[in-house]
Amino acid sequence: MPSTSPAKPNHKPTCWSVFGVFLRLGLTSFGGPVAHLAYFRDEFVTRRQWLSEHAYADLVALCQFLPGPASSQVGMALGLQRRGFGGALAAWAGFTLPSALALALFALGLSTWGSVLPAGSLHGLKLVAVAVVAQAVWGMSRQLCVGPVRAGMALLATAGTLWWPGVVGQLGIISSAAVVGALIFKPSQRPAPEAIPMPLSRRTGLVLLLLFGLLLLGLPLLARHTNNPLLALADVYYRVGALVFGGGHVVLPLLQAEVVPRGWLSQDVFLAGYGAAQAVPGPLFTFAAFLGAVMADGPQAWVNAAVCLLAIFLPSFLLVAGALPFWDQWRRQVLAQAALAGINAAVVGLLLATLLQSASSGAVTRLPEMVLMLGALVALLAWKWPPWLVVCSGAMLGGLML
Repeated sequence: MPSTSPAKPNHKPTCWSVFGVFLRLGLTSFGGPVAHLAYFRDEFVTRRQWLSEHAYADLVALCQFLPGPASSQVGMALGLQRRGFGGALAAWAGFTLPSALALALFALGLSTWGSVLPAGSLHGLKLVAVAVVAQAVWGMSRQLCVGPVRAGMALLATAGTLWWPGVVGQLGIISSAAVVGALIFKPSQRPAPEAIPMPLSRRTGLVLLLLFGLLLLGLPLLARHTNNPLLALADVYYRVGALVFGGGHVVLPLLQAEVVPRGWLSQDVFLAGYGAAQAVPGPLFTFAAFLGAVMADGPQAWVNAAVCLLAIFLPSFLLVAGALPFWDQWRRQVLAQAALAGINAAVVGLLLATLLQSASSGAVTRLPEMVLMLGALVALLAWKWPPWLVVCSGAMLGGLML
């Protein structure tokens, strides 16, 4: 089956081709981090076969444990695996810059710029995102929840997530699944994972992890003693990016608590930017570009946007690149494989909980909405349409039907 094939050994894309693939995803990946992971799975596991289903799930599991935006971290790791630091930078830039530029432009034209898309088109995009998550749940469950035990763990994870929502609950469920998996699964229940090539040594990984800690401790001291406004921005956004678990919407209250009380912008402007962030594809962490640009005019707005954007994503890069040289060997241990089998079943359960929450949140309340969502799901599963085409079609049909 193509979704479980190992990465193609002779396929070494250039950094520009990595950038091009992620740029297309950055322009079309609506729906938040869970949907982003589904888009990545379709692109890099099913279509391009850069890595297997199990290797991808292991990579997602690692990024779920690290602070920062999980989908962006997975993208960085995929680029790093294929083309080293250049590939990681290309993957991050392609996936991040479209929404970052759009939000920075919105900040500069906030007083005159209205909604980019009609309300019906935006709602159509939300419905397509529900279909994308449903496709991910279906595809991953067939590979990662084989047998009644793993299926039962996935359902328990779903129930636990619905009963105990939030980041703490998710981390507790994933940790519990790892312990249960280590206790009950045998090595024979999962084939030995194929190698994930990583062009970084352990020494390099240690240096990057050390640099992560030094910046976390050193930036506040530098900002306090220099009174440099750009260092103050870098300190705030680096600290938020380094300490937020769960990514996505979890970062918004932390940013609000940092920037509004300081008087950098008003609550109304913050909420206007938050609304705009829901209408663009790509990672929600690009909201930092809006917050930086709205604080100034002219060229300084672009400088602020760049500093905030780089600072909030830098911890994710250092953590992922620092952890990956150790991750591949750790996941080959017998106990680690059993724990990962449990984690992967729980991840499917988390996806199912997200799907149920999305479907019950008011996104699907009328017959046209149900038709559009089911049509998107049929296009993905049966007709094998690429996700970007389903996204564009959903936006157009949403504007006409809703």
